[in-house]
Amino acid sequence: MTATSTTPSRTATAQVHEAIKQRILEGRYRPHEFIREAAVAAELDVSRTPVREALRELVSEGWLEAMPHQGARVCAWTEKDAQEVFELRLVLEPMAVHMACRQIDAGTLADLHSLADRMEALTSCREMPAIAHSELASLNHQFHRMLIQAGGNQRLAQILEGVVRTSVIRRNFSSYDREALIRSMRHHREMLCAIEAGNGAWAESVMRAHLLASRELHLSVSGSADDGTQVSV
Repeated sequence: MTATSTTPSRTATAQVHEAIKQRILEGRYRPHEFIREAAVAAELDVSRTPVREALRELVSEGWLEAMPHQGARVCAWTEKDAQEVFELRLVLEPMAVHMACRQIDAGTLADLHSLADRMEALTSCREMPAIAHSELASLNHQFHRMLIQAGGNQRLAQILEGVVRTSVIRRNFSSYDREALIRSMRHHREMLCAIEAGNGAWAESVMRAHLLASRELHLSVSGSADDGTQVSV
C-alpha cells in the first residue's frame, strides 16, 4: 500500500484521536464512561474504522482502558496513581527546565511568554466561568509541554510527555482559589525569568516549588482521586 493511499485514513484516525483526547481534557467524557464507536463516528461524521483505530491507540497510551466484551472506557486515577506521577514529575520536570536554559531559542521563549500572558488574562477575573477553566487547562498543558521540549533531550521529552499528559487530563482548576491561581502564574513568570538569565539552578528550583505547591493543593482537595478530577498545574 502506498503512502498516498494511507494518508486519508491516517488523517481521519488522527482527527478522531485528538477529538476524544480534547473531550477527556474538557471533562465531557468522565472517568469510567464508555466511548462508543457508533456514537463518536456519527458525531464526527466519519466511518467507524478510524474511530476503532483511535480508540486502540488511546488505550495503548493510557487514556482509555479496554474492558472485555464491553468496549473502551475513560481511565480513572487512584490516589496512588496521582502520587506516583507527582514523584516522577518532581524528579524529571525540574531537570528538563534546567536543560531549557541552555537550549531554548528566542521564538520558543516568546511563545512561552505569550502563553503566560493568556493564562494571566484568564485568571485576572475574580469569577472565572467553566469555559475559562477549560481553556486555562489547555494553555497550561501547552506551557509545560513546550518547556520540556525546549530542553532538547528527546528521550526525556518522550518520557515526560506520557507522565505530564496523564497528570493533566483530569485537571480541575475550579479547585484553585484566587491565591493559588496567582501563585501558579507567578511561578510561570519566574521560570521564564530564570531561563532568560540562563540560570538553570534557579529555573529548576522554581519548577520544583511549582510542583510541590500543586501536590499540596491536590492533597487538600478531598475526593479528587475518586471523582476523577486531577489537580495539577
